[in-house]
Amino acid sequence: MPSKVEGWKDEVYGEEVREHLFEFAEKGWEAIPEDEHDAWFERFKWWGLYHQRNGQESYFMMRIGTPNGVLKPGQLEVVGEIADEYARGPADNPEFGGAYCDWTTRQSIQLHWIRIEDVPEIFEKLEANGMSTIQACGDSWRNIVGCPVAGKDKHEHVDAWPVAEELHEEFKGNEAYSNMPRKWKVSVTGCDEGCGQGDINDLAFEPAEKEIDGEKKMGFNVRVGGGLSRKEPRFARDIDVFCTPEDAPKVSAGMSALFRDHGDRDDRFNARIKFLVDEWGTEKIRKTLQEEYIDYELPTAGEDLREDYTYNAGRQDEHGDHVGVHEQPDGNYYVGLDVLVGRMGAEDTLELAALADEYGSGEVRLTQRQNVIVTDVPEDDLDAFLDEPLLEDYSPDPHPFMRGSIACTGTEYCSLSIVETKNRQVRYARWLKENVELPDGIEDFHIHLSGCTASCAQPQIADISLRGMKTRKDGEPVEAFDIGLGGGLGENPHFADWIAMRVAADEVPGYIANVLAAYEDESDGSESFREFIAARDEDELEALADPEETDYEDPFMHNTKMTWYPYAEEDDMDDRPTPARADGTPIPADD
Repeated sequence: MPSKVEGWKDEVYGEEVREHLFEFAEKGWEAIPEDEHDAWFERFKWWGLYHQRNGQESYFMMRIGTPNGVLKPGQLEVVGEIADEYARGPADNPEFGGAYCDWTTRQSIQLHWIRIEDVPEIFEKLEANGMSTIQACGDSWRNIVGCPVAGKDKHEHVDAWPVAEELHEEFKGNEAYSNMPRKWKVSVTGCDEGCGQGDINDLAFEPAEKEIDGEKKMGFNVRVGGGLSRKEPRFARDIDVFCTPEDAPKVSAGMSALFRDHGDRDDRFNARIKFLVDEWGTEKIRKTLQEEYIDYELPTAGEDLREDYTYNAGRQDEHGDHVGVHEQPDGNYYVGLDVLVGRMGAEDTLELAALADEYGSGEVRLTQRQNVIVTDVPEDDLDAFLDEPLLEDYSPDPHPFMRGSIACTGTEYCSLSIVETKNRQVRYARWLKENVELPDGIEDFHIHLSGCTASCAQPQIADISLRGMKTRKDGEPVEAFDIGLGGGLGENPHFADWIAMRVAADEVPGYIANVLAAYEDESDGSESFREFIAARDEDELEALADPEETDYEDPFMHNTKMTWYPYAEEDDMDDRPTPARADGTPIPADD
């Protein structure tokens, strides 16, 4: 029996949703039949709109896809203008203000407090400037990710940007691939760093070399079935296929069609390619791809170049995250700026766009670590750019606790999240920076905070992994985290080992301080934190450190999921000013 969602999609889905979306926009929020909310909200995802959580009725999150994280000249300014004009709600965030942009772990952009009545105007402005929300969410091709400095990196084997751009143009809005069993995530990596994070994507192209007809060719080995969510993480698996950049669209079409036709449409929990790879094995995946979906002889895998990967590899002396000042092959420079938890105010976004235009080509790129990169800065202008006041807040040389902090949306807006995330991780990072000395040699340390098991903050691949939970403390329910240790990517990726369960949120910084102290005391000085964790068994890890109260005070210990907005002065559900009309005034319950 197809799932309920499949039934909704059979009735209306894909590009045709836009017409209905615009009709609702013209008539207003109340035109959406209340008994059809779930169906329409599911369909709206195809056009990049998620309805925000309980208590925030009539407001949406909007996701804008930026293939490979590339924002062409002028586009960031447009995003900042849209955020400033349309992404303001009935309450401000005390840390970030009233309007801001979220840079995501898939090199996309998220805006909040979007009213359905404003969607046509926003779409018009985006599309006039070469951007779109199409298939940014929903059961479709998601934003294509990859090395954020593809084409401008001295360490790449293959320029992956033309490949990512071609895949974006081929498959976004392509009716043949518009209705998948679930989301379809694709990564294209061409560099030494491995920053495309192919291991955790449904379909991954990773740099490789192969001799074909007596000629050595650079291209990609193909991996399939990676993903993190729902406590079912998988690394993508090698299916013994090499393809050239020219053939990447054919392989992409074949693999996504295979998933479209054979993915589970009855059980949405199982409707991911990782479970199909579990069931079939890589040999059957390859055989089916060759026999049913590809019209040329697939070459076997070439020599992969994963041994060069430095991105999130757990090494002490290599970052691979593109933060900092780096020379491009053309002699210009790109400058990676740290954006703590990936959130930038609308005013700062507009200022960054102006600086990118003044000092560079106007192009800005987004990374999977929620940071931003300004490209094409001439050497003569570099010092002046680095002296700009904005870079005091978004540093190219941040402290490791700032550099390594990632957080998902959390209970601020997300219906799945269990705990508050963004503002909490900001406070964690600041407290750790002021109170904890990192052991000698540690320049790269990742703390990922995810509000639930959906893993949007990618916690399983961090040095310290935080996954939102609930517990009781002093007889009262409080927000808490499961804590994992020693995850990462690189040549030999490893998922974090979950060690401490349901730790009260205010005791997490103390635990991190204690585990780092144990590492400094017990390590031989040559092993990275990840190597230190990997060398110990489960009992040793559980005994390594304890949670501890410190002078860190957490303002979000109450159940923020049960508030209408965690930062509102009056945050009870009964105090919510939603749903609201187009002008923001509340709609009375008896209307």
